[in-house]
Amino acid sequence: MIIAIAESINIMSRTIGPAMRDKNPRPIQEMAVAEAAAGAQFLDVNIGPARKGGAEMMEWLVTTIHEVVDLPLSLDTTNLEAMEAGLKAHKKGGRPLVNSVSCQRDRIDPGLDLVKKYGALMVGLLWGTDGMPRDVNERASLAVDLIIKANEKGIPNEDIFIDPIATPVSGEINQVKACVEFMGMLQDLGPGCKSTVGLSNVSNGVPDGLRPFLNRPYLLMLQARGLYSAIVDAYDKEIMALCKGEMPGLSELVAKLMDGQAVDMAGLAEKEKQYVKSVKVLQGQVLFSNAWLET
Repeated sequence: MIIAIAESINIMSRTIGPAMRDKNPRPIQEMAVAEAAAGAQFLDVNIGPARKGGAEMMEWLVTTIHEVVDLPLSLDTTNLEAMEAGLKAHKKGGRPLVNSVSCQRDRIDPGLDLVKKYGALMVGLLWGTDGMPRDVNERASLAVDLIIKANEKGIPNEDIFIDPIATPVSGEINQVKACVEFMGMLQDLGPGCKSTVGLSNVSNGVPDGLRPFLNRPYLLMLQARGLYSAIVDAYDKEIMALCKGEMPGLSELVAKLMDGQAVDMAGLAEKEKQYVKSVKVLQGQVLFSNAWLET
């Protein structure tokens, strides 16, 4: 089972963004109820940088969502004032998740201090002062530094969700592979730490109709290496079924592929064949193209 963090309450949404800015509760509450009904265990509330009025917006959102659901919220903003306002307002559903504390020198200590002050869970985002880590080794180095700093402030490993940053398959395939490889290293780097990933990042730039063909198998690839949670599209019923462990045959198939075992394509159902094709793309065995996924 993978803990599902629903992704859609986002300032960038064409429907939810205007509702946030206008403080119109109905679309937001309807989405929160639908995502909870779909099986999400957290709701991600993303207001972006929110440089103007961010604290007021986040406080209103937390209160508005908790009028209709009791789920814990993943508070997603780079505005620390807005983050604190959300943490203060968070009274239901268990401990909130601070999404995220990056490894940048000017942000790590203030972020960790908020986590400790409010007894929150946290996402440790492996984004350093120099930006995106180049490979799995840089991810490992950033993770160790972040975990040590969190521990020094009294935050235990069990409260830390490490996000190694998923990147688009249409970009650098070695980055896609590094994210998977890192998942298999995490328990050695920080025993007891949890993991998470913004799953749909892997399909950014791909036509909407093809994105699930990348998101779903990538989820299972990461799961095969120990993924604990993911920020996902809760409206994708197959994604949610995979998170709930309701499709064990597909999980086993992808795990075999990840371990290098041979698979007889002739004996597979059409859905299984699609997963195999997508895994080959995500492993860099086949050059990515929209046409490959479409056929």
